[in-house]
Amino acid sequence: MKINHDLQALITTIRSLRGTEGCPWDKRQTGLSLMKYLRSECDELHEAIAKDDSRNTCEELGDLLYILIMIAEINKDLENFELADVIHNINDKLIRRHPHVFAGQTYENEEQLTAQWQAIKAEEKRKNSV
Repeated sequence: MKINHDLQALITTIRSLRGTEGCPWDKRQTGLSLMKYLRSECDELHEAIAKDDSRNTCEELGDLLYILIMIAEINKDLENFELADVIHNINDKLIRRHPHVFAGQTYENEEQLTAQWQAIKAEEKRKNSV
């Protein structure tokens, strides 16, 4: 699958940039140091979407993806988590929060669906705070 190949190539490129022979700027970044770039890239993506500029939206999504993978790689180096954990967790969350799609649950209206969504989120927060 092309996306798997391209994603792995991007991860390899980022690891090279952060490696011993890599780029000094990339090597010294931390999650905190990347926060300003994260905000900037989100703002640029927001602007591209607002302008309905698909070419620029594609580019800005790539810039944001780079920052997100950099943050994941920094955390991998710190042995906190890795990108696979991020992907696994968001996939599980999407499935859990959409029982009307993945578990056959039905709702009479969108208000019931929204109430169930909020209940699921509240339960997740409760479990995560214990």
